[in-house]
Amino acid sequence: MKQFQGRVITPGEVTAEAVVTTEGFNTLASFQNALQFGDKEVKCGDQNNKDLYGKSMLGKALCLPQTIGSTTGGLVLYCACALEKNPACMLFSNPIDSLAAAGAVLADVWVDSVSMPVVDCLGDEFLNYVKDGMKITIHENGIVGIMTGYEEKFHALGTPINRCEVVCKPFVLPAEEKKQQEEEA
Repeated sequence: MKQFQGRVITPGEVTAEAVVTTEGFNTLASFQNALQFGDKEVKCGDQNNKDLYGKSMLGKALCLPQTIGSTTGGLVLYCACALEKNPACMLFSNPIDSLAAAGAVLADVWVDSVSMPVVDCLGDEFLNYVKDGMKITIHENGIVGIMTGYEEKFHALGTPINRCEVVCKPFVLPAEEKKQQEEEA
């Protein structure tokens, strides 16, 4: 499992399937169809985000660099959580902006029925590594783990994976044995 350490904005533990964008995430445009027009699948409505447009965000691990757009972004995140139309978590490669952080924190404090962990500062390597459909686990301490397909298969079966790592070094014959071999030759 590849792990990344980030900064916890709102705590929680969850495992979810990734949806990934390498572009800025316009919160209002992305959630507008779900919040105003009743889209139950919560498909991203931002036509300018080619990575996410038309994909469901409901219950997913939303992986993004940062949010962009309107100052309503925080309120939109709060409303998405209040209406239970939120992603399972939000994972930022960059530091979160204050408006998105405010919406996530308000939802965490005021909405009892929903938990949406938010972790930021995961770095560019995180966003380059994660792909749509990967299983992601978020831990309370801000560690984000991403399972490989191999690990996911065994996890689904409930079978633990026992790993053994081997470090190979050149073999050096002990001095006594080396001397004995030289004498025999």
